[in-house]
Amino acid sequence: MNSTLIKNAKIVNEGTVFEGDLLIEGEFIKEIGENISVKPNFTVVDAEGSYLIPGAIDDQVHFREPGLTHKGDIASESRAAIAGGITSFIEQPNTVPNAVTQKLLEQKYDIAAQKSFANYSFMMGGTNDNLEEVLKTNPRNVAGIKLFLGSSTGNMLVDNEEALEKIFSSTPMLIAVHCEDEATIKANLEHYKAQYGDNIPMGFHHLIRSEEACYLSSSKAIELARKTGARLHIFHVSTAKETELFTNKIPLEDKKITAEVCVHHLWFTDEDYKTKGTLIKWNPAVKTQADKDGLWKALLDDRIDVIATDHAPHTFEEKQNPYTSAPSGAPLVQHAVVAMFEAHLQGKISVEKIVEKMAHNPAKIFKIEKRGFIREGYFADLAIVNTTAPWTVNKENILYKCGWSPLEGTNFKSRISHTFVNGHLAYHHGKVKEEHYGQRLLFER
Repeated sequence: MNSTLIKNAKIVNEGTVFEGDLLIEGEFIKEIGENISVKPNFTVVDAEGSYLIPGAIDDQVHFREPGLTHKGDIASESRAAIAGGITSFIEQPNTVPNAVTQKLLEQKYDIAAQKSFANYSFMMGGTNDNLEEVLKTNPRNVAGIKLFLGSSTGNMLVDNEEALEKIFSSTPMLIAVHCEDEATIKANLEHYKAQYGDNIPMGFHHLIRSEEACYLSSSKAIELARKTGARLHIFHVSTAKETELFTNKIPLEDKKITAEVCVHHLWFTDEDYKTKGTLIKWNPAVKTQADKDGLWKALLDDRIDVIATDHAPHTFEEKQNPYTSAPSGAPLVQHAVVAMFEAHLQGKISVEKIVEKMAHNPAKIFKIEKRGFIREGYFADLAIVNTTAPWTVNKENILYKCGWSPLEGTNFKSRISHTFVNGHLAYHHGKVKEEHYGQRLLFER
């Protein structure tokens, strides 16, 4: 059995940072302590005072396989994820074909079992007419049910009120939702198309996919969850107004309604459309500085529970299309953790809070078995973060299949030096080991 001893680390876990060592035996964390003695068969990794964190769990990615693999695939994007310190991902159902039957869902698991560098789970997609399939979903080995309440990439819109209520009232599993009001967006789009045709300036994107569209849809989903008792998780909250819908008055474990924010909504504002254009076209849209400030406030006071990426690659050529045909989404998994550490170095967030929002809380919300924490007996999914190793994002070091990043040209002060997946050193100083150590996530439910 392989044994790896990580020495001289600043271990970040459950609200504390302490200097110590960590022993990995096989797939698991065997011991955490000070000055663990070295044995002859140990591989020793000297963290040299860097942070040792639980591997991040990204609860919302789009890895494009099957059907859209010219943009990305499970191998390429999970490789980028572990280079970025993300050791587990939950992928969304809007691939081609959409994962809306148990057979199609399991086909994705079969692909990942062969190709994934990181641990994986895939959400079951809900539609207007697949309730029977949704109810067959196994809560032990599937993360949850995903519903699009606003149309986005993949056209999986659930707009039948009766179907929606049936899914909410009869599904015991967590329901994750994309919330944008379709009628509001359509009306806004027609208004701007009447003036500009297909070449609508990007600066209007956040007025088309507006605050009103987001708030209307989120508040409606919450109202339905309260009415039916459903366990609701709202993806990519993008407005300050929506944060009023969430509470920090009860512990996370007791919440029936939780919220996620994405890195891009914490990083960019509508001012960036001038320089980045359609490269930062996301659904929901990046909005104003006031929205960004409100999201940070809600994240830090625990109304927002999770930081994720909504990683969604498209080719650079596709993103150059005019507004109405340029697809929404961008790749982020390689840079999300270091982007949050950059925010830490700017004084915006503690390392303890980063770990809480990117590892502990996703594990709690989805009830992921033995992951998301640095605990003896847990899987050794770990990342070492060096906060004094500056680098610049450029074409040469981007690992995404699409070959570009909305953060290209950004100077980061931190880098991921090592990533461990299930006890294996999977990434080390810029090199991904070409072994697929990822496992299917299991859930304690």
